[in-house]
Amino acid sequence: MASSPTPLRAAEVALEPPRSTGIGELDRVLGGGLVAGSSTLLFGEPGVGKSTLALGVLRQVALTGVPVILVAAEESAAQVAGRARRLGPVPEHLAVVASSSVEDVERVLRSHRPTLCVVDSISATRDDALAGATGSVGQVRQVAERLCAAARETGTALLLVGHVTKDGDLAGPRALEHLVDTVVRVEGDRYGPSRVVRALKHRFGPTGEVGLFVLGEDGMREDPDGLGAGPGPALDVPGVVWTATLDGTRAWPVEVQALVTAADGTPRRVAHQVSGPRLSLMLAVLEARCATGLAGRDVFATTAGALPATEPGVDVALAVAVASARSGVRVPRDLAVVGEVGLAGEVRPVAGLDRRLDALRRRGVQRVIVPSGATDGPPGLEVTVARRLDEVLEGLGLVDNP
Repeated sequence: MASSPTPLRAAEVALEPPRSTGIGELDRVLGGGLVAGSSTLLFGEPGVGKSTLALGVLRQVALTGVPVILVAAEESAAQVAGRARRLGPVPEHLAVVASSSVEDVERVLRSHRPTLCVVDSISATRDDALAGATGSVGQVRQVAERLCAAARETGTALLLVGHVTKDGDLAGPRALEHLVDTVVRVEGDRYGPSRVVRALKHRFGPTGEVGLFVLGEDGMREDPDGLGAGPGPALDVPGVVWTATLDGTRAWPVEVQALVTAADGTPRRVAHQVSGPRLSLMLAVLEARCATGLAGRDVFATTAGALPATEPGVDVALAVAVASARSGVRVPRDLAVVGEVGLAGEVRPVAGLDRRLDALRRRGVQRVIVPSGATDGPPGLEVTVARRLDEVLEGLGLVDNP
């Protein structure tokens, strides 16, 4: 018999409040924490810190006195114990199950009913009743369906650790993203310490928020100010300038670096952790609107500390860093620049300017060049307004010296 329609305004909302993970930056991404009976997929590239972050969540939740379980499908219990001890004392309520069988995981969930269960990883867990190699599309889909159903039945918050392909996409069937309630990605250069955690899908709250971390020997450390592993060396060389980037509602300081050298053959334009298309636009604007000669030159641009800065608000910083590297004139270390640049060479306003300025002030910047129409900055920060990119370059003395 078909169900009768119910007025939406009369429907009751019966969701339990989320349980904190004990990690503030992750709670920020999840809208407060993990919901009982929900399923969350945590994925990222190898070495980015997925397992370390998941183990940190288990430790923090176990410290509240509730049972949590780690299902190790790729490691032995001894290996997991050794990794856990490197992060600190192992809580009493943290248990491990070394098995790759989905039947074993279901049995554990129904018999122990833990508050939180982490499966590391979903690609290494298999259903013996189903044909196909471990990690195949059919196996991953079947295992995920069974685990998500068991989590809903037992009220366990389920955290599945996933891998990515060589192209950076989530490994396994696309249906996996639809089966779970939340999809969280860990991003960052595996050779650098800084990490960005973001929610790509979240049925219990908004997406777009990010969390900032630093990966070290003692695990994933929260980095709410986006300062990375530390201030780094005091670079007094051309091609280096501070800016602030915005992601979600978060702003953090970023050091943009550029290098301009004579090309041996076809000029190369290399962008790392900055937007390649936006770098190309800035090079065109510099040539056409600011008389900065870049023909026959290789141009390299990146950010220090491995934090990405790909949004338009870092346009002025990209242009200033390239012009500084081309002219050989240093940008003062107490100065930062913020703004988007149009093809006419105008400096356009950016979103979240107040948050950007506050992040730069905490970083120790004393002067900032901002787009026209901006309000005064926070106390202790000298704000200068610019309308055109050529004005910014002329004011800094970044004229082209062929």
